[in-house]
Amino acid sequence: MTVLRWTDTELRDRSRELAGLLVDTVAGGASVGFLAPLGAAEAAGWWRERADAVAAGRLTVWVAVDGTDRVTGTVSLALPDKPNSRHRAELVKLMVHRSARGQGLGRRLLATAERAAASTGITLLHLDTETGSPAEHLYRSAGWTLAGTIPDYAANPAGELRPTTLYYKRLAPPAG
Repeated sequence: MTVLRWTDTELRDRSRELAGLLVDTVAGGASVGFLAPLGAAEAAGWWRERADAVAAGRLTVWVAVDGTDRVTGTVSLALPDKPNSRHRAELVKLMVHRSARGQGLGRRLLATAERAAASTGITLLHLDTETGSPAEHLYRSAGWTLAGTIPDYAANPAGELRPTTLYYKRLAPPAG
């Protein structure tokens, strides 16, 4: 697997491939903001809309591709636009295709985003995830700290309201 930071142009040009990942993630039951069934056209459109945020420097997207250049995972950092919050970022949309799970790709994507954030001077990351989801184990084992839980925060793909758990991680400032 190769993990690459994609530009806004790559997001637009390869939105259908990213759509396949998003559709698979939602079909697998992950709560990433969409209800099932999610159509490929809607998913591709959502990715194309992210390209503007990448172009503006408000979002950074990394994509994992396998040896055949097939998209297998992604993670993003949403960067704040306010002067008092430029030390932090939100980790969003960590997704691994069901066919690529169990191989450490989620951990690799997470580490990539953390290293990149630290290298730009970001010292605090935060995220939210569905309470009780498999992702919680990944975040805890990667040193993220539980901040709290909010009941009935978002609907899962089946439309049922579920709690979400908030996590944060302090990053070391860059050396020098």
